[in-house]
Amino acid sequence: MTRVSRSVPLAFAAGAATATALNAWGPARFARMSGSSIVAPDAAPWTTDFLNAAYFRRDPADRDIDDLRLAFAIFTTRWHRLGHRRLRATDAPAFHRAFGRHRFLDGRRSPRGTLGREQLLEGAARLHGDWFPDAYADDARRAWGIAFVDEADRAGYQPEMRLRKGRLGPLTPGMASPERQTWHTYPPVPVPSADGVIAALSRPETWPDYASELGRFTPVRSGGLAGQTFEIEVAAGTERGRPVYVRGYVTITRLLSNAAPDELRDYVDRLNRGLLRHGENEPPAVPDDATPVLAFDLTTHAGHFMGSGNNRLVLVERDGQASVRAAGTWDPMPWHLEQAYQRAGREAQHAFWGQGAVVAQSMLHQIAGRVAAGSVAGD
Repeated sequence: MTRVSRSVPLAFAAGAATATALNAWGPARFARMSGSSIVAPDAAPWTTDFLNAAYFRRDPADRDIDDLRLAFAIFTTRWHRLGHRRLRATDAPAFHRAFGRHRFLDGRRSPRGTLGREQLLEGAARLHGDWFPDAYADDARRAWGIAFVDEADRAGYQPEMRLRKGRLGPLTPGMASPERQTWHTYPPVPVPSADGVIAALSRPETWPDYASELGRFTPVRSGGLAGQTFEIEVAAGTERGRPVYVRGYVTITRLLSNAAPDELRDYVDRLNRGLLRHGENEPPAVPDDATPVLAFDLTTHAGHFMGSGNNRLVLVERDGQASVRAAGTWDPMPWHLEQAYQRAGREAQHAFWGQGAVVAQSMLHQIAGRVAAGSVAGD
């Protein structure tokens, strides 16, 4: 991987200058960040019900996380084919015509009220066209969580279209003193190879392929990893089969690889020192006997569900085994975020980054699984 190092000092200065104002109207912005940028509020009930039928309402033993990704792709593709207008309540009848018979009358292939994979694909073919099942299975025609009619359709797509209703605010890096911030590192997730993970992460348009049942990252900028902005959709309440979605945005503000080993090592050493000094019995992100391979910062934007801060992904090799882990630093949360986080977000956040090792809930475990299966696009 070629050396890439990018910082955004002007954006960081803007984040500092606007911090006071953002805190003043934070609750209102947080409320507006519920749901999805491609689903209007009046469509939230039926789209959530569709996801429940495809995944959350099914018996846990019968769930396949790719069925949830498929369900997201079905209505994200619908958004694309409607000229990138948000899905509305008026779109529900089309989905009912495509999926209702399978869901409510066909109790042979799945319990009534739910949709199995075959039923999802057959309904998607009725909704979009017979081309959809093959397109969804084709790495050359599936990207950004969308199945495209052909490669020309994919080539013409502009991921910035999600920002039309995205409410992307300014960057809000952590500005509190280190001793006031929360420092936390999550357990390392073993991966089959560092090269495989780099191949997965370096094509942002494939990140929706690694979505877990708790969340998904969708890139909203053209181009590669450096400077990329992601829309994050996270779900709370999944254990009750009633997911409630909220979104946030992060941008990769620094990206380092082992093409610049001294810079990468300095970055890792500073992160390890911070965890040692300011974390509560936190282990180092990179042990002394491990070799860092890749690291990047994910900096929040205004309205993020965890407030202001920086999360990081670090890929390392140790004794012939590669692993990836997240490590975050966060400013003290405003009261409205702290209440929501403690009630519904903390456990989901930890599980999403691999703590607890529930594979279906962790994006990092999903990446590891795709690399192990040899199904990373571009391998």
